[in-house]
Amino acid sequence: MSLIHSRTSASRLAVGVLASGRGTNLQALLDACAAPDFPARIAVVISDRERAAALDRARAVAVEAVWLNPTDYADRERFDLALVRELEKRQVGLVCQAGYMRILSAAYIRAFYGRALNVHPSLLPAFPGLHAQRQALEHGAKVTGATVHFADEGVDTGPIVLQAPVPVFADDTEETLSARILLEEHRLYPAAVRLFAEGRLEIAGRRVIIKDATREFR
Repeated sequence: MSLIHSRTSASRLAVGVLASGRGTNLQALLDACAAPDFPARIAVVISDRERAAALDRARAVAVEAVWLNPTDYADRERFDLALVRELEKRQVGLVCQAGYMRILSAAYIRAFYGRALNVHPSLLPAFPGLHAQRQALEHGAKVTGATVHFADEGVDTGPIVLQAPVPVFADDTEETLSARILLEEHRLYPAAVRLFAEGRLEIAGRRVIIKDATREFR
């Protein structure tokens, strides 16, 4: 299956961001979108936690911030259908999961397949799921890293867009390793959004083809 996103030159791509916590990857995206030549803008930030710092980061730059309370919905699928409605209401062309701590249902994936990105703190397919940094340390990995991938119905199994390696040092703790990986996440995520917004990503089976890949991403 091949999916290509394109945009008109008249407008920047509207992006929705899902976040549950501090929102440092959201901040990296907000900073990138502040550049006049960046081809995307954050249209809305949605959180499942009322006091998520990510919502405060959005409000600080006049981006719409929405809290959806999971307890208002009977099950995960109904919550996700409400989430999809909020995103579609803002006509977003791409959704970025940025520290979003809920497992997304098939209802969300059906609505946004090929238009939803996630960032993960490992070199996928190694160490999917929770505590990827701890997994790397426990396995004695010498190198781990960061991955931006398209979301699918699995856990961190979608087609890979960009990756960056991060060395694992003998004296690393989960905290020190996480901090170095996070720096790469902050670099990769805006780069992946740029590639998508410029229409340069094509999904071909399990692979993502970057059109004009010789160009340096920023």
